Amino acid sequence: MSAIATKLFGQRALRWREALTGYVFISPFLVGFLWFTAIPMAIALYLSFTKYRIIKPPEWVGLRNFVRLAQDERIRVALFNTFFYAGISVPLYLVTAFVASLAMNLKIRGIRWYRTIFYLPSVTPAVASAMLWLWIFNPQWGLANQAVKLFGIRPQDWFMDPQLAKPCLIFMGLWGVGPTMIIFLAGLQGVPESLYEAAMIDGAGSWGRFWNVTVPIISPVIFFNLIMGIMGSFQVFTTAFIITTGGGGGARSYGAGGVLDCLLFYVLYIWQQGFSFHRMGYACAMGWLLLTIILVLTVIQFRLQERWVYYEAERRL
Repeated sequence: MSAIATKLFGQRALRWREALTGYVFISPFLVGFLWFTAIPMAIALYLSFTKYRIIKPPEWVGLRNFVRLAQDERIRVALFNTFFYAGISVPLYLVTAFVASLAMNLKIRGIRWYRTIFYLPSVTPAVASAMLWLWIFNPQWGLANQAVKLFGIRPQDWFMDPQLAKPCLIFMGLWGVGPTMIIFLAGLQGVPESLYEAAMIDGAGSWGRFWNVTVPIISPVIFFNLIMGIMGSFQVFTTAFIITTGGGGGARSYGAGGVLDCLLFYVLYIWQQGFSFHRMGYACAMGWLLLTIILVLTVIQFRLQERWVYYEAERRL
């Protein structure tokens, strides 16, 4: 019995040692997650039930901030602008990145240089990129109006036009498709050549191979980019903030949100409430509403993925 007990004790000690080693290796992530994510989220949840003016201690107000969310007219404007932006920019962004990745997957001379050129804009600082586009869309002397004149179209106000401001911002987003293009490219290069050869033997043409081999195999990559794109589109802030409050030629004279709040996105409104009006408790409540919206949309996407996402390993099992 003592030998059996000693063996069991040794196995248990080994498991504890392995578990302790694992926790030591992941401790940087755990500490970072607790300190920079979990604890701030808990504090924000508490502050969402308070009246907090930053310079004064928080004052508990219960559900007053959430009731105000339902009554705030600008919340509806910000949500509409954000949903409009996400609904158009995400599909357009994914299609553009996918087409670019197909082109960058071609085996032609100098393809590495082309990949670098397509990826380079995505590493441009956001402020520099926004200022560049403000110059391009300047109503007086921007390149955009010079271009439309060639087609007999009168000069436009671009960001100062409520009907054109959001489309211009969506078009700006296509400037940074580089990271998504690289992820698509990695997925394309992981498609087995044997599947293309089998499809060719079966008589499939270029379109048939693309639709029946390429798309199903990289559908997990498409799903990942879709989820990340939706999350990113609901957190658009930097470009809208710079355009509405930054350089000349934009909508800065109308304050954060642009002309008639046409560029008042949800995160921009959170910043405005928290750091311009010093309503940090209300801003925290808005942040939790945003988290709920993104969470619901993500859960819906995970529910729907079973209908179109192909996981090769699962099919083999």
